[in-house]
Amino acid sequence: MRRISANYIFPITSDPIRNGYVDFADDGTVTGIGQMSGETGSTEFYNGILVPGFTNAHCHIELSHLEGKFREATGMSGFIDQINALRESAPAEERQKAMRLQFEKLYAEGVSAMADISNCDESFAMKSEGPLYTRTFVEVFGSEPEDAPAVIADARKLVEKAAAAGLDAAITPHSPYTMSPDLLRMASAEGLNAGFISYHNQESQEEDDMIGFHRGPLYENYVNRHLSVAPATGKPAVFHFLDQLLKVHPAPFDEHILLIHNTVAREDSIRAAESVLHNCTWVTCPLSNIFIHRAMADLPLLMSMGVRIAVGTDSLSSNHVLSMVEEFKCIHSHYPQIPLQTVLTWACLNGAAALGKDSVLGSFEPGKRPGAVLIDAVDFGSMQLTPESTSRRLL
Repeated sequence: MRRISANYIFPITSDPIRNGYVDFADDGTVTGIGQMSGETGSTEFYNGILVPGFTNAHCHIELSHLEGKFREATGMSGFIDQINALRESAPAEERQKAMRLQFEKLYAEGVSAMADISNCDESFAMKSEGPLYTRTFVEVFGSEPEDAPAVIADARKLVEKAAAAGLDAAITPHSPYTMSPDLLRMASAEGLNAGFISYHNQESQEEDDMIGFHRGPLYENYVNRHLSVAPATGKPAVFHFLDQLLKVHPAPFDEHILLIHNTVAREDSIRAAESVLHNCTWVTCPLSNIFIHRAMADLPLLMSMGVRIAVGTDSLSSNHVLSMVEEFKCIHSHYPQIPLQTVLTWACLNGAAALGKDSVLGSFEPGKRPGAVLIDAVDFGSMQLTPESTSRRLL
């Protein structure tokens, strides 16, 4: 048995406990929590706050070799041009080294589970051997309708490889602007059948303009590359996604659907999605959105509408660091009114729920095995992180 104590324990499902402790069995199972009444020699005490392991609800670990190679504030059109030019810019050995370095760092800094996007099989062995749980979303692209069957066939082979490596994996659609309606429907059907979809939603105004009105730099990018574009809908982009879902599955949807980014999602979009997606998680990637668009999701709006929010880091093509704590700091800096307890709930329990792992991860409750993470340099007066705050895994 191991008893770990800190200035504050954040069980997540209940209020923080000052000078609290968590008891763990040898296999990491929580056996009890409480408040210290007197320190004993066997208690490990740490200055800071003790929290359960995080869930990184959106990551592209296979893009880790792109660290430091992308220009910022290019918008989505400029970002796509860069990813097309630079994705294969490093040899396989270098890509593997970069992935493993970041994967180990994520775990050491407290990530216990991750929703990871894969476009190839390069990360499968690493994830199958690693200590943190991953759900792999095999992401598909293809703007030409006639290519959809072949794209799905290739993706199914990747899912089989992932399953052979012992990974939970399924096909997922990428976004409305990178896919023909045919491919979006086919990929969504695959994901729904597996029970999980991770979908890039309303990441930029360019996306809404392209899908809704056939205008803007992203639309011009596709036209200039002679790529097909879905018919304009006259509505925000999420309505296109919902329309395609409804063509392959009747409402409501109880499957786990992660909507990623949501940078320009407004009340009408949120309400429409929530009306039919009954197990939806709205994933924010603050540093990535600032990197590409100099914008952030309207988190207070999402909170006011009572939706489930989670946090991801995205990739090193659109971020300088894969760090959940740095994402928390970013949220603090833009929305200081959001309590730390709320942000940690998003990053711990809500992320675990998005992956169907909240029965074992996400909170300090007897019977769970969430891991234990120390966040230091906390301002206990305001109960917020400081620029010096870091996280490290204790268990």
